[in-house]
Amino acid sequence: MPIDFSRDRWDRIKTTYRAWWAGELDRPLLHVALRGYDRGRPEPELPYLGFTSGYDLSVPAEAIVDRWDYELSPHRYLGDGFPSFWPNFGPGVVAAFVGGVLEQRPDTAWFHPTRETEVADLSLRFDRGNVWLRRVADIMRAAMDRWQGLVQVGMTDLGGAVDVLSTFRPSRRLLLDLCDHPEHVKRATWMIHDLWWRCFDELDAVLRPKNPGYTAWTPIFSETPYYILQCDFAYMIGPKMFDEFIKPELAATCRRLGNAFYHLDGIGQLAHLNSLLEIEELKGIQWVPGTGQAGAECWPEVYRKVHAAGKLIQVSDWQGLKGGNILDILADQLGSAKGIICFFGCDRSQEDEMVSILERYGAL
Repeated sequence: MPIDFSRDRWDRIKTTYRAWWAGELDRPLLHVALRGYDRGRPEPELPYLGFTSGYDLSVPAEAIVDRWDYELSPHRYLGDGFPSFWPNFGPGVVAAFVGGVLEQRPDTAWFHPTRETEVADLSLRFDRGNVWLRRVADIMRAAMDRWQGLVQVGMTDLGGAVDVLSTFRPSRRLLLDLCDHPEHVKRATWMIHDLWWRCFDELDAVLRPKNPGYTAWTPIFSETPYYILQCDFAYMIGPKMFDEFIKPELAATCRRLGNAFYHLDGIGQLAHLNSLLEIEELKGIQWVPGTGQAGAECWPEVYRKVHAAGKLIQVSDWQGLKGGNILDILADQLGSAKGIICFFGCDRSQEDEMVSILERYGAL
């Protein structure tokens, strides 16, 4: 059975998300994916791998996309939901694009330098012929040919400039470099910034013009360039160093993107929230408390701060509807659900419950 979506529904998605980004939508976005419907097609021989980089390079790109198609086929989309997929080569794959080693493990991908280099001597370059960059581009091209814009294909997880730098200067060395060689760290950061954009533009050229718009590893739809930025390295530094070494590059990327979110991952990043909210061009925050921490609903002070700054908020309720849902909780804590996007992943047996939520928020 073909993926259950239509061109008319894409027109509605574009109109709705455009208004949300502009702050003109008086309701939240509710991206609902119901699973468990008849696939209507046989299962491909190729197994599904969460990390696309786990497929041997001899596996045709078309076979990978066919497997993706099979994975999407049992889903139906309600509210502001839409079909999407993205090639997952690990967080920070720009490191592999510019000469690092991609090490595939069963449940993740790691990146390493081919050799240790002092930060003062670090020199990286863009290579259109890089095997990993070509591989991602080939898979994206196959997806464009297969779906002809019916499925939104997201940008692979490029990572953040300083996180990529920490691949080539492993964290303990980079921490010392901030003190011992600050100017070289800044030079290397801006070098990677330029390379990041070379890679983004190279892959974006493959996706245009058939792709409906832009998504990343978090599928918030945007008609204009969007990405969800991050800096895991920032967990290990204080606000002063964040403002000196991280914030300027983040702000520059936000300005160039237009629609940018920041992945605030873990309680160690909360020290930087005030600084992040000062970036005018940063549109929103995705707060993830981290392993072992209380759920997102237990951090009202974080969401109130983001909301008060006029930023958008992304949350997920992928665990279903037991005990209520995160959107209702946040709407109560903030006094409004405007400016929130919430992802719901449910079994088809919960359709009536989801329809009730969609009706309540005017998203049906």
